[in-house]
Amino acid sequence: MDIYVSAKAPRGGDGTRAKPFKTINQAAAIAEAGDTVVVGPGVYREWVDPQNGGTSDGCRVRYISEEPLGAVITGAEPVKCWEPYEGEVWTARIPNGLFGGYNPYTTLVSGDWFIAFMTAHTGDVYLNGRSMYEVTELEKVKSPEISAASWAPEFSVYTWYTEQDAEKDETLLYANFHGLDPNAENVEISVRPACFYPRREGVGYITLSGFTVCMAATQWAPPTAYQEGMIGPHWSKGWVIEDCEIYESKCSGISLGKYRQPDNDNKWLHKKYKDGTQTERECICRAQYEGWTKERIGSHIVRRCNIHDCGQTGIVGHLGGVFSLIEDNHIHHINNKQNLAGAEIGGIKMHAAIDVIIRRNHFHHCTRGLWLDWQAQGTRVTGNFFHHNTLPNLSETEEPDPTALMGMGEDIFVEVSHGPTLIDNNILLSHRSLKLACQGVAVVHNLIGGGLAAVGIGTDNGAKTLSSPRYTPYHVPHRTEVAGFMTFLHGDMRFYNNIFVQQPMHPVLKAAMEAMKGGSGWDDGNIAVGTFPYDGYPTYEKWDREFEGYCGMGSEPSDRYYMHLPVWAGGNVYANGAVPWEKEKDFTKIEGVELSLGYENGEYTLKTNLYELLPKLDTPMVSTELLGEAFEPEQRFERPDGEAIVFDSDYFGEHRGIRPVPGPFESAGAVLKL
Repeated sequence: MDIYVSAKAPRGGDGTRAKPFKTINQAAAIAEAGDTVVVGPGVYREWVDPQNGGTSDGCRVRYISEEPLGAVITGAEPVKCWEPYEGEVWTARIPNGLFGGYNPYTTLVSGDWFIAFMTAHTGDVYLNGRSMYEVTELEKVKSPEISAASWAPEFSVYTWYTEQDAEKDETLLYANFHGLDPNAENVEISVRPACFYPRREGVGYITLSGFTVCMAATQWAPPTAYQEGMIGPHWSKGWVIEDCEIYESKCSGISLGKYRQPDNDNKWLHKKYKDGTQTERECICRAQYEGWTKERIGSHIVRRCNIHDCGQTGIVGHLGGVFSLIEDNHIHHINNKQNLAGAEIGGIKMHAAIDVIIRRNHFHHCTRGLWLDWQAQGTRVTGNFFHHNTLPNLSETEEPDPTALMGMGEDIFVEVSHGPTLIDNNILLSHRSLKLACQGVAVVHNLIGGGLAAVGIGTDNGAKTLSSPRYTPYHVPHRTEVAGFMTFLHGDMRFYNNIFVQQPMHPVLKAAMEAMKGGSGWDDGNIAVGTFPYDGYPTYEKWDREFEGYCGMGSEPSDRYYMHLPVWAGGNVYANGAVPWEKEKDFTKIEGVELSLGYENGEYTLKTNLYELLPKLDTPMVSTELLGEAFEPEQRFERPDGEAIVFDSDYFGEHRGIRPVPGPFESAGAVLKL
């Protein structure tokens, strides 16, 4: 059955084409498996709470915007009651009854791994669809200062401040509009914490297609808490979110994440005594006996969405995103205000991305592109385009600002995971391409223009003087069941058929790299390109010899079980001074490579002479057989269905030759349209 909704309809409709409902929630209350909710263009100021899901046999509940992006679901309300206050500052009084039981202007952003360097509320003030900058005192609205940390400093002077009038039960807002009349402009405030999100768990097999979804007062979403977003399946299975524009969530745009565990929700923040990594382990173990299985949870699809200008993440998830597909999305300008800080920020931030495929996405201008934290087991990152994911505004200072450098990101960060994690056929052009505080990763056929950071560090828990290794789980292959826990030996890495290009080092990042050498257990700031950070790691042959003659108890004491795991490398090209791993034999060096990323008419192009300089090489065809299996989980680098992979297709889907060309392109000219 088709159910119709139109924002222009009078009240009293019955959901037919002739008499459509006025709100999406009216349709969401009755839509059942097999129904399609067709939503006409217009603005829908509501939290859509689907009451029923579809079924696993393909009988879904579908919500379709009749006009692509024409139906706008927003968590905001317009404000037209602004009055002049002082200079360019205006004020508005909002009755607290508007907010119901959730007032975003008394609710602070908080949670595990959130760094509260400033007071931030979950609410926001929007000027013509763009969130202004909250400040902590009225004086900073009257005399705003440019934020050096912002990726858009020119807009950072559009500031706002809030306080409560308890006597009148009102929220007071003050905002500096710099000469604009807010009653003549489109000024809105976020009111609702979600836009399309079932309040109860288990409402699965829903499709959301073609909507604009924006401006919700979402809360911080760490892995040890209930993870909310503007859109999300709320601990269910089989959602499809496609062809949507998603922007201006206070924290996360889409949540594929964790359900609420009342006794273990932000426990680290509230109870203090157990470290966050221990409460994280408890979350995972508890989920095992509370229904976290392949049959019940995950297997979502997020595709062809434009996700941008969210404060924490474009997509977040822990446990609930397993077995999902994230493809063909444009994810950009995430955490650009830098008013939120902490260890949960990125274009995508996923814990336990078991058998998740992330392919053909475009990540740029994010504090960090993609962060795979814990249990990136069976995760494949393939055919993606990454650039400008390190730091903003680097040309504006010649000295590294320690505060700004806290937000130093990279294209891909894999943290405390045992693998197998597969990174293949990607373009990685930020100053830092890969942060690898992990083991069990295969890096195959990529173009890598940035450094490998945090190799061999970042897996301990930061105690001052005592040992504090982080033990993280690995799983039964292609399942959620935990097979064991282990700390990190590092290594167990494979680098095949990549092209490493040393680009000019920015003086700020170079100075930071020099300053951080030997000084941080979390990051080394490396932007020097190549596999040389693995110098000192053994080959497989040397590692294997440590076990010759070993006969169990009674053997001579040895470090064999605690030494670095081996590294494999072959068929790589190192350009412009990029440096290979000291034990690598089968590699090629070239000089004079130019890489120039251009943008014109909405299209990115890569201009390069690389393929004029590449000699004909005797490179191996990479496959699951060559890569073997990740050490700790004893799982092959293979497809989610257990089938082997042969890397015989390039970034564009072109078939590779028997002796493939290194890098992501089998053949290329001087200009590549990406």
